[in-house]
Amino acid sequence: MYPYYPYIPYVIQPYPVNPYDFQRSYYPNAYTMPSANEYRQQPIRGQVTWTEGGEVTKCGIPWSENEYMTAAVGEDSPYQCGQLLKIRNISAPYGREIIVMVVDETPGFPPNRINLHRRAFEALGVNPDIGVLNVEIIPSPELEEEQWGKYLLEVTQAAYPNYNVTEYNLIGKTRVSETQIRETYQFIVQSPQETLRVQGTVTYNTETNRIVSFDIKEV
Repeated sequence: MYPYYPYIPYVIQPYPVNPYDFQRSYYPNAYTMPSANEYRQQPIRGQVTWTEGGEVTKCGIPWSENEYMTAAVGEDSPYQCGQLLKIRNISAPYGREIIVMVVDETPGFPPNRINLHRRAFEALGVNPDIGVLNVEIIPSPELEEEQWGKYLLEVTQAAYPNYNVTEYNLIGKTRVSETQIRETYQFIVQSPQETLRVQGTVTYNTETNRIVSFDIKEV
């Protein structure tokens, strides 16, 4: 889907953004764009816009996935379909954050611009009327590499449909038998009214790679 661009003459460019010009505004002492590997490994300063989404996406993943905490990236972006990204509002107190899933592509976007679903944009604590927001984009390989952490994240989001997961941590990994391992994660979930701390635990069979048991609880 194409992004929503309100008329903000001092922010919106009337022509497609040159990624090198955009990069120089954030990296005044740099001469080249960060490499794709750098994009995957460290926070990148960029911008987000918003969209209402649509029924069809290039990734085949609906915008409603992940409780609408979803996003589109540029066609040349290093971020892939289904990847989780942490988006930090650098202008908000304490750097308000959300975790979004890449579900679509947007033509003409540089690597450091992302089009969020409107609900995700609002979850950053801003009014959609501003149109464009400066952020940090933080890839989340540590969670994606943890198969069961990602599973518990999805369970937590389903259990708290009116909340946004803003932080996660692996807090324990224990071998309980020769064939079973237990992993424990902690998630911070936020709504406009409150912030909750949720702990998720999963025990799985290392030989079959199947779940033995799992649970989530507020702590």
